[in-house]
Amino acid sequence: MAPTSESRRSVFRRIARKSHVEWPAYDSTPLYDRSSLTGLESDLRTVSEAWFDQDAHTSVELFVCTVPLAYFRFDPLDRYTNSTCYEMATLFRLFVLKELHGWDHETALVEYLNRRSDIRKQLGIESIPDQSTLWRSWHTRFTNELCETIEIVARTILITAQNAGITVPREPDRTVRHHDTESGQPNPDNGTVLDQASEITDHVSRIIFPTFSLSRSEGCEIPENAYWDLQTYLGLRENLAANEGARSFIHESTRDRTPMGHAHRDHLRDLSIERIREMYRQAVGRLLEEVAATEAFYRAGIVAIDITEDDPFTGDRTGHEDEIIGTKEKTDEYAYQWATVQLVGNAVPMVLDARPVRKGETRLEIVEDLLDSAEDLVHVDNVLMDREFDSQHVLEMISQRGLSYVVPKRMQTSERAQAKRLLRYDRDRYETDRKLHLGDNEWHSTTLIYRRKENSEHDDHRQYSVFMTNRGSGYLTEYGYRWEIESGYKSIKRFMAATTSKDFGLRFFYFAFACLLYSIWRAVDLLVQIELTGEYEHSPIVTADNTLTLLKKETGIG
Repeated sequence: MAPTSESRRSVFRRIARKSHVEWPAYDSTPLYDRSSLTGLESDLRTVSEAWFDQDAHTSVELFVCTVPLAYFRFDPLDRYTNSTCYEMATLFRLFVLKELHGWDHETALVEYLNRRSDIRKQLGIESIPDQSTLWRSWHTRFTNELCETIEIVARTILITAQNAGITVPREPDRTVRHHDTESGQPNPDNGTVLDQASEITDHVSRIIFPTFSLSRSEGCEIPENAYWDLQTYLGLRENLAANEGARSFIHESTRDRTPMGHAHRDHLRDLSIERIREMYRQAVGRLLEEVAATEAFYRAGIVAIDITEDDPFTGDRTGHEDEIIGTKEKTDEYAYQWATVQLVGNAVPMVLDARPVRKGETRLEIVEDLLDSAEDLVHVDNVLMDREFDSQHVLEMISQRGLSYVVPKRMQTSERAQAKRLLRYDRDRYETDRKLHLGDNEWHSTTLIYRRKENSEHDDHRQYSVFMTNRGSGYLTEYGYRWEIESGYKSIKRFMAATTSKDFGLRFFYFAFACLLYSIWRAVDLLVQIELTGEYEHSPIVTADNTLTLLKKETGIG
């Protein structure tokens, strides 16, 4: 079925409602312009994902014919200087069609166009270019970068259409393809891993970092990406603050001019919490688009929500009591707190979203907010949380979304009594249904699962843990994946720049940027493993330090 005006409007209305997506990409960052191929790749990925969710859109060929390209400037990519019969945009569409079908020669494309009058009509071509015209266009008229973009775009369309259940002309390659590289090496050595990581990190950084932007006036001498370069550099060194880091960066950077520490902090302070989160979601959305091309990503579905705290704050918190709120363990210390939602389980571990925690916010508000972000980015099946989230209202909200959950329960009088009975009868496991009161005669039904811990240090009822779930005991084994979030926090805090500032926005930016560096590391590692071995093992083969070092080299693209 051909797309209609209404079905097309529906696609772009849906894109406009996505908080982490801006289309077209060149409008979202000064690092892209209307001739940026990376921006074009991002745009076609964004549109194709929304396009094939429409019931009326069942043809990849018609998508190629009708996707908007009028805004894109092909002129800088055109090696011809004289006038020609065929415009670059039309030839671009033709070669994407050729790549969709996997034809090796232009003759097959010519024969296809002769058979398909409907495609010719959609493309608006009256005469079909002959084989020699097409050959010259590909080998002489197009730049190498444009040819590579056509291959990437076709592969993206095939994958997004297939994921939506659309019949495609050929099976897409689910590994990330890069030119002049070899893949399939069963046991890559360190040199091969680093070479591949360097290329993939370069590719990823050119996609991710343009989503970040500062509110600066035009004509600034220091490129905006130099600020992200410096922030990455700060993440390379433990406990390195902006002033000291900026001084060291002058000598280590290849840039002519680099930001000073005070200027760096001033620009970051101008960013609102909402703007930081918006940029973060855009960056993670693009990162997910890259790993979504691999089959490993589609094992996603389990997310973990948790709250972590910054280092204890030892200064005067007067005026900041709503932000420096204390510790989760209810000690006499104070600290900033941040909440995250992360992919765990067999999927590549990535932080989907992060937010600050302020005094007075309920756990229900925090979980709702983070799940909204997560479900906008990935398919979610199961939610894992710590016992601080064992609120019946949180559990009811998750169930209302059609999701499963596993949450440890804090032992109250009845749970302690039951654990003592289990100990007396020497039982390792016990399940019982429980209704939790929501108020106004409303209840949430859950299942309590008692499980005795192996090799417990206790000899009384504390040998038992109690979990709540709305899907049965089979889901309890998945709770073991939650340890990854604690492991992730250790790496994230390792990537954070040091500061003594009480500025809430600056503190949160440092944490969010560290979450991004962590997610980039894990995504790069997945892509390197898939490229070199065809499989993904959870244990990284690319180290975090290697990734950060490569990012430091590659972020200077502005």
